[in-house]
Amino acid sequence: MLPCVYRLQPVLALLFFALFTQGENCPATCLCPDPHTVDCSGRGLTRLPDEIPLDVRRLLLANNWIPRIPSDFLVLYSDLVYLDLRNNSLSHIEPGTLSTSSRLVFLDLGCNNLTEIPKGTFGESRSLIKLRLGNNPHLSMVNEDAFMGLTSLRELELERNALSGLQVGALSQLPSLRVVRLEGNPWVCNCNFANLFTWLVENSHKLPNGIEGMECSLPTDGRRVSLSRLSQDSFRECQITLTLTDFLIIIFSGISVSVAAIMASFFLASTVHCFQRWSKDSNDSNKH
Repeated sequence: MLPCVYRLQPVLALLFFALFTQGENCPATCLCPDPHTVDCSGRGLTRLPDEIPLDVRRLLLANNWIPRIPSDFLVLYSDLVYLDLRNNSLSHIEPGTLSTSSRLVFLDLGCNNLTEIPKGTFGESRSLIKLRLGNNPHLSMVNEDAFMGLTSLRELELERNALSGLQVGALSQLPSLRVVRLEGNPWVCNCNFANLFTWLVENSHKLPNGIEGMECSLPTDGRRVSLSRLSQDSFRECQITLTLTDFLIIIFSGISVSVAAIMASFFLASTVHCFQRWSKDSNDSNKH
């Protein structure tokens, strides 16, 4: 029996070392079900936990009260691929915070207090495949270049926010996009929505419930209608909407025409006056 015990000693030592190391590196009050996962969900945290292992790959922080992420937080966690910050108190993400995590594949920022997604929020996170930004009741603005560089993003969730409009450029910069959720926002069907409506019709296969699952408010009376009841003709009047440049051109053209008319009238009056004087002088000469 002794030789068998001696043979198992290295295996037992390695197992003991792994278990001891795992427990030692795991942040207090969190769970570490495997060497590369840290689960701090629902722990009542008001800030990010200390002593997170540097080789963490899955970091679960959902259902806490975390108000912010330090801009340099992800610099040390280059192996992180899964980050769940759902249902916290995040009000903004500082530009550049997430750009250093080049391997991040899944990011959940849903159910927070985000108000806007500015340009540069996600940097060049080219590995990001799924991004959840839904259920942020105060999120009313998404910059046209907010998702620039997310060339691998396949799923984008922006449902049940406070978006009344969204520039098409924010979506057209996602070449790998397969699924986008936009339902539950207070969309307003005005001329600013016209381009987005066209994009939604052309890409309805990317919407989980098609355009039937989306509604907008009519600018006339605020009545909510399903996008399926609208068509391109609903935005026909927007095709002749004049821009500021158009107005300036019209004003300048009007001024030019007015000046030209005044000059022409002055020239014509001068010509008539000269003709009348010439005729008078001719008549006086003939009399004498």
